Amino acid sequence: MKKVLAYLRPHAPRMALGFIIKFTGTLMDLFLPWILSYLIDVIVPREQISEIIFFGVLMLLCSLAAWGGNVLANRMASRVARDTTQALRHDLFAKVFSLSCRQVDAFTVASLESRLTSDTYNIHQMIGMMQRLGIRAPILLLGGMAMTLFLEPVLALVLLAALPFVGFVVFYISRKGIPLYSQLQRAVDSMVRVVRENTSGIRVVKALSKADYEKGRFTGVNRAVAARETKASVTMAASNPLMNFFLNLGLTLVVVAGAFRVYGGETKTGAILAFLTYFTIILNALLSINRMFMLYSKGAASARRIGEVLDAPEDLKLYPPDHKETGFHILFDRVNFSYHAGRDTVRDISFALKKGETLGIIGATGCGKTTVLNLLLRLYDPDGGSIRIDGDDIRSIPFAELYARFGIVFQNDTLFADSLEENISFGRELERRAVEEAVACAQARWFIDELEEGLDYRLTIRGANLSGGQKQRVLISRALAARPEILILDDASSALDYQTDARLRRALHTRFQGTTTLIVAQRVSSIRHADHIMMLENGRIIGYGAHEELLKTCAPYREISEAQMGGEAV
Repeated sequence: MKKVLAYLRPHAPRMALGFIIKFTGTLMDLFLPWILSYLIDVIVPREQISEIIFFGVLMLLCSLAAWGGNVLANRMASRVARDTTQALRHDLFAKVFSLSCRQVDAFTVASLESRLTSDTYNIHQMIGMMQRLGIRAPILLLGGMAMTLFLEPVLALVLLAALPFVGFVVFYISRKGIPLYSQLQRAVDSMVRVVRENTSGIRVVKALSKADYEKGRFTGVNRAVAARETKASVTMAASNPLMNFFLNLGLTLVVVAGAFRVYGGETKTGAILAFLTYFTIILNALLSINRMFMLYSKGAASARRIGEVLDAPEDLKLYPPDHKETGFHILFDRVNFSYHAGRDTVRDISFALKKGETLGIIGATGCGKTTVLNLLLRLYDPDGGSIRIDGDDIRSIPFAELYARFGIVFQNDTLFADSLEENISFGRELERRAVEEAVACAQARWFIDELEEGLDYRLTIRGANLSGGQKQRVLISRALAARPEILILDDASSALDYQTDARLRRALHTRFQGTTTLIVAQRVSSIRHADHIMMLENGRIIGYGAHEELLKTCAPYREISEAQMGGEAV
């Protein structure tokens, strides 16, 4: 909660002004029943029309002042809640980008999405409600109690006797509510994850006739959310009936006792009417406080979850400069890494590339190919060994400078609902000519020229209006557009036919001779012309060399090559 309070500090002057306006408007509300009591018990018996009109107008003015003050204060509260949540959401989004992939894996993508959306909404609701009722409800409660003591001390004691029970109910149930809402948000995380998996993979689900299975999965998490939601809501809602019971019991006693006091001449009708009005004000104030505690319970749980992300330590730190002359553009020196402690994903990975050379990486699924690329991009830090670019340990290179060196196409990379040109330039200030050259090199020119809008053609979400091969060529164009120093292609040509793949390789060799390239591929034909080929198995290098060399020295590589290329393997 301290994190959220820190975001409120810049708005302290606006909040203070809003509280003053709210305080003034609330006082007007408190004076109305007293004026009514005075009007009925003192002014009306005098039968002076002018005085009756005067006090009637006074009540109207108080009502208008209270209404105007509350409207103005509520608008100010809404703006503070909006601006605070906007800043919090912005910083949370920025923090997500500073997390290492290991930390993202720990939080899970679904949980981060939930924290950025539903949790920040809960914070917005809490801040707005606390400003609207945080001053008004306590003042109405305390002021109403003070006015009842002033009007009818005897009857006020009956009311005061019920308040400790009400206070205990609110406090006890609120303490129960915070952990329940934390459990609810975790259940929502699970539901978001299932929804995300199915919406992004809906084609696979349909193709494999797994719709019923996935509906069953969703039904399970949906029921879990409903159960958590019901438990939290029922627990928090239990306060209202209990509060109403104690307060209505007190109200009944007040009405009976008040009737006897009026009948006995100990008080007047106007005083009893005002007392009952104050009783209603106190009741509404307590209900408002209860509602505040309900929102506070949700907001506190969400604030704790948001704080976990904002307080996450900087996992990938910038190290002091560390330069060693290696004579190579990229150097992996005995690199080890594991996603889970005690189980190495890659082990003792060593290779060296000179500027402009190409490395092909091949191996079975799960052998560590993509992990090698992730380590080079410093999405993770190795557990052992070192990685250097131009002699500099990549941990000592500022992130912006490091990432500016790369052009990347990942597996299952993303296209956005924007024009082709914007998807290729990707927010970078690139000349149209650079985009067109990248398109030509990526073998995307022919299908883009067939589109009436050309590079202005708008894609749907995830590029669903392009074929698989067209999407890959657009993604390769994006990677090439800024003429990167290092090009990474992670299974980037799997949807291309052999002829297009061959033309792409020739274009890269001709137009990007000075670019060091790493290609992860399942097809030997995509990497056979690379300067070096690295064969991985269970996270270890079992073969390293040129295509012809590996055919002689690495049996697994030879088997894959012969299976895919037959007589063309040699």
